[in-house]
Amino acid sequence: MSPFGRKNSRNGGGSGPEPHAGAVRLSLSRTSRRAGEFCLVLILVLLVNCTRVQVLQAKKYNDNAANQRAVIARYSEPRGDILVAGRAVTGNTRVESGAYTYRRTYTDGPLYAPVTGFSSQTFGNSLLEGVEDGVLAGTDSDLASHPLLNAISRAQVPGGDVLTTINAKAQRAAFAGLGSKRGAVAAIEPATGKILALASTPSYDPGTITGTGSAATANWNRLNNASTQPMLNRALRQTYPPGSTFKVVTLSAGLADGVYSGIDVPTDSPDPFTPADTSTPITNESASDACANATLRYALEVSCNTVFGKLGDDVGQSGMVKAAEAFGFNQTGQTVPVGVVPSVFDTAMTSKALLALSSIGQYNTAATPLEMASVTAAIANGGLLMKPQLVASTTGADGTVLKSFGPEEFGRPISAAVADQVQQAMVTVVTSGTGGNAAIPGVTVGGKTGTAQNGVGNSGTPYAWFISWARPGGATASPVAVAVVIEDSDANRADVSGGGLAAPIARSVMQAVLGG
Repeated sequence: MSPFGRKNSRNGGGSGPEPHAGAVRLSLSRTSRRAGEFCLVLILVLLVNCTRVQVLQAKKYNDNAANQRAVIARYSEPRGDILVAGRAVTGNTRVESGAYTYRRTYTDGPLYAPVTGFSSQTFGNSLLEGVEDGVLAGTDSDLASHPLLNAISRAQVPGGDVLTTINAKAQRAAFAGLGSKRGAVAAIEPATGKILALASTPSYDPGTITGTGSAATANWNRLNNASTQPMLNRALRQTYPPGSTFKVVTLSAGLADGVYSGIDVPTDSPDPFTPADTSTPITNESASDACANATLRYALEVSCNTVFGKLGDDVGQSGMVKAAEAFGFNQTGQTVPVGVVPSVFDTAMTSKALLALSSIGQYNTAATPLEMASVTAAIANGGLLMKPQLVASTTGADGTVLKSFGPEEFGRPISAAVADQVQQAMVTVVTSGTGGNAAIPGVTVGGKTGTAQNGVGNSGTPYAWFISWARPGGATASPVAVAVVIEDSDANRADVSGGGLAAPIARSVMQAVLGG
């Protein structure tokens, strides 16, 4: 028997040759390589997915309401502060239990709520607490000394501060003047656009909704369900028919277009005035006011609807739209940096009657208090309108300035010569007309009263308005312009309530600024 036969017999009697060792090694090598390639593919897929989740979809997951990591991280360290005149009006308190280490607190919460807004662990952020959240929470890239390293390590950077333009004395004067009334005040420094006061009443204490639990939720529900809307920022987020205060825009447009050569020229205005395409006349509130053919100065002094309705008609729709928009009406996307709702002057009126009504601040004309303060500031500033701004600068926790915000021009709605004439007419309103309650001894004050009709068929309580600016004796510049609106006016005659209720508030705000 051959040796091969014996060997095969010992191995079970198979007839084939034994596999070559090299072939076995080759098969194992191929299998290992395929396994390695498969593992490499899995790793690559994992890396791609991680990149997708951590980079491409990071914002989606960070912004998801169910993801509390960002909120927990935000409140793991004290939040930066919002400052008024160098003093913090916000703070932080350490929480003894729960997921959050710190909770936001507010000094004089109702006073500064229209400026600060709120920062709530449950309900998010609003106003400056919202738009400047990156700086305050320490997540803004400008705060990190090593941005890339911080992004990788996710190290918590101390929150920075936001310095506002608010004048503390003016803010207190505005808030105290409004008292229990529903209304708002906006005050601006005409030469720079700095917002000096921003008050809205009724107000609320942001500190009552900053935490978690049933108490914060109950307070939130109470505030949001209140008929008086205490969380509504009436100075920035509410528009009102401006009534007769809008007549300063119509006056500016008429002078700029050369309809009349000056404020002391008779206007050839009938009383009443009936626009060409209607049989319904525009009348004046008092028959004793000599509005027929009145000069523009006198018409502003006693607030003649007939004169300014006709003047708007004379300027024409395109001219009035151009004038209103030059003063900031119909401006979308306005921020200070907090968002401001647009003030409106209708661009698609279909009749002269509607144009005349719009030119005296009625029909669809609507303005925020901030807008009417801006109009007044432009007139006081020689016709140059500056963009309103609420933030002076932002800083790091160590005081290093991150960004500083200087004056920025919006435009020049009227020339210096026209502004001077409008100023003169506004001074007459205070010295001889309906705005006497705004007078300040030793100070030149220009103003305009107004009462805007409200409700279906004007059945609602009218809104009382007053706009004004003040210039100390001997000075060439006016350091303050103010707009005041009161929703719950109880006067019967247009302009009287503006002079009786709103003008004293404007005067106190102006005095606060002038007194330093």
